[in-house]
Amino acid sequence: MDLLSVGPRGMVDCHCHLSAPDFEHDRDAVLEEGKQANVLAILAVAEHPGEFESIIQLSQRYLGYVCPCLGVHPVQGVPPQDQRSVTMKDLEDALPLIERYKDQLFAIGEVGLDFTPRIASTDDQKEEQRQVLIKQIELSKQLDLPLNVHSRSAGRPTINLLKEHGAQKVLLHAFDGKPSVAMEGVKAGYLFSIPPSIIRSEQKQKLVKQLPLENLCLETDSPALGPEKQVRNEPKNIYISAEYIAKIKAIPVEKVIEVTTQNALKLFPKLQKCIRK
Repeated sequence: MDLLSVGPRGMVDCHCHLSAPDFEHDRDAVLEEGKQANVLAILAVAEHPGEFESIIQLSQRYLGYVCPCLGVHPVQGVPPQDQRSVTMKDLEDALPLIERYKDQLFAIGEVGLDFTPRIASTDDQKEEQRQVLIKQIELSKQLDLPLNVHSRSAGRPTINLLKEHGAQKVLLHAFDGKPSVAMEGVKAGYLFSIPPSIIRSEQKQKLVKQLPLENLCLETDSPALGPEKQVRNEPKNIYISAEYIAKIKAIPVEKVIEVTTQNALKLFPKLQKCIRK
């Protein structure tokens, strides 16, 4: 059965941090509530090698529901006060684990650039971030996997780098740039995922107004980017994204759900094996 033609009735959370400590005590309940809220699948992204094993274990425990993505984020170090810009050593530490689990992966992610001044204040730091991203673009092409991409304060440099290095299967998550910059990504065939924080973000609202529905997906970025500031976000909140996109575009929410889910299935083809509805 071709799921792209029949259309599964539900939503895909295309970017979620399920291994975050915020979910340590009630992860099972959070995932169950996601299912009840009509979330068909969750792409669980990584930021550093320290969480790779837990994401893989979650994907094995929730087979066909939690879909693992492994990659090295441009910001490394936890907690926030220890955050720093990524180095090639961070990537080198991650590569053997990515190689080990490559057949189980749905995407390489979360990868990208973060030129927030407190993270990358020097040209050297920005250049090293670029080199780490280039290596992961090459890896995604070798493994024939999409990229799940972060681009904070670096929208145009990220899109330009992806295009320069021939990245074709790309999800730009929670894009914080101008719609005119995002349209360069649209021309390249890239998709953009929208979190529930759209209800309080004028920038995200402007983005959705201009971008075609055919280039949009849904995400939560849980536990971040929820409908309320400083309140833990969860996969069940994804409907808020769909509802607000529908409001901005003046179309039925069912249409938003249908098209964004089809978009996710096209970008992440392995999802078709998970979603059987």
